[in-house]
Amino acid sequence: MTPEEFRRHGYAMVDWLAGYMERVGELPVQSRVDPGWVRGMLPDRAPEEPEKFEAVAADLDRIVVPGLTNWTSPGWFAYFPCTTSGPGMLGELVAAGLDQQGMLWATSPVCTELESVMMDWMVDLLGLPGGWKTTAKGGGVMQQTASDAAHVALVVARDRAQRQGADISRCVAYTSTQAHSSIEKGARVAGYQHIRLVDVDDVYSMDVGRLAAAVADDRDSGLVPTFVCSAVGTTATTAVDPVRTVGELARDEGMWHHVDAAFAGNAMFCEEFRHHQDGLELVDSYTVNPYKWTPMTFDGSLFFVADRAPLIHALSILPEYLRNEASESGQVIDYRDWHVALGRRFRSLKLWFVLRYYGASGVRTRIRAHIGWARDFAARIEEDDRLELVAPVPFSLVCFRHRAGNDATESLANEVNRSGHSFLTRSRVDGMSFLRVSIGQVNTRKEHVERLWRLIDGKALPFA
Repeated sequence: MTPEEFRRHGYAMVDWLAGYMERVGELPVQSRVDPGWVRGMLPDRAPEEPEKFEAVAADLDRIVVPGLTNWTSPGWFAYFPCTTSGPGMLGELVAAGLDQQGMLWATSPVCTELESVMMDWMVDLLGLPGGWKTTAKGGGVMQQTASDAAHVALVVARDRAQRQGADISRCVAYTSTQAHSSIEKGARVAGYQHIRLVDVDDVYSMDVGRLAAAVADDRDSGLVPTFVCSAVGTTATTAVDPVRTVGELARDEGMWHHVDAAFAGNAMFCEEFRHHQDGLELVDSYTVNPYKWTPMTFDGSLFFVADRAPLIHALSILPEYLRNEASESGQVIDYRDWHVALGRRFRSLKLWFVLRYYGASGVRTRIRAHIGWARDFAARIEEDDRLELVAPVPFSLVCFRHRAGNDATESLANEVNRSGHSFLTRSRVDGMSFLRVSIGQVNTRKEHVERLWRLIDGKALPFA
């Protein structure tokens, strides 16, 4: 494809995407195709001869759009959001065109240094400890997702324990029963044979008393408490674990303390929510995903460490073919030592575009609006004698159920999702089904939240 052909087809693709952005609110949030439909639309073998790009582009509407789950729909209230925006998409486009492989400073100085600056900007924007900047003892790196960040933290904790004489067969990882499943999965992948899921209190926060008891029992059994994860905003209910109390226990016991703030950490753009993560000076690592609430396009999880030395020690292997003068000088960061993968994309470009286009004030305004709408929605639940909240609403997730029980709750979810214009997800705790209304999609406006409420109000069965 020549530059001129690229220009012509590129303009056409931007036009197509702009059209999709204009009409996404009119499309059903969930795809209506049956399993196997997309496969059935495709040939069994790859084309032997080249095709015109116009034919490729035409299949976006014929094959791709019908099979989409429209995460950018204004009626998206499911899971947590996966956001995008014009600046984010353009940053992704430029990053793809520049095709940088930023494994070393020497392989792309701008990929490394822009990422370092973006991570340092985010330390200030989220009110994180100043020591976590790359200009200090700690530092930050963009991982693919929070799952990858948790896996890295678990590996670093394991490595530190082994250097202190512990055998991996005796290392123990702890998190709450409400923590994201990636913590348990990451511990398994990292070789932990002992994983403790600690019970929670009546608002689904980790019970530190039970954590302390589990740690004491394991020490008495000859095991080595190695890693503990606190959640600032669990996936099911956005419950907040007591970061300071867990951190004090972790410090006393010599455990690595990781904080998973993948979604709710974005609320820390707003100073009034930072009390939820009091105690960060006691934390070893921390992750937040801007693409779950700010307009930064997926993917790119921000992973911070208070001290980068254990991270680099655990992950640095230097073959001869990667040696270079800049790295040997000790004056640069080589991000290949900060995560499992060697190759890495130019992810920071889209974060740079988004922060400059919207400004911190624009991001704060959006987050405060979403939290305000969620609190208004929660107030309506509390006023309705058919429905009840099942958890506090510290951020923009509202969890509620039908008072008539699980069947009525499940039926209400089905009615909402059949509407086509709104989509929410279900969860269950201790056998109790409940619905999650997650407000945070960039395209969502107050009228879309109002539309969802009218639908719920009209479909909720009277409480018997």
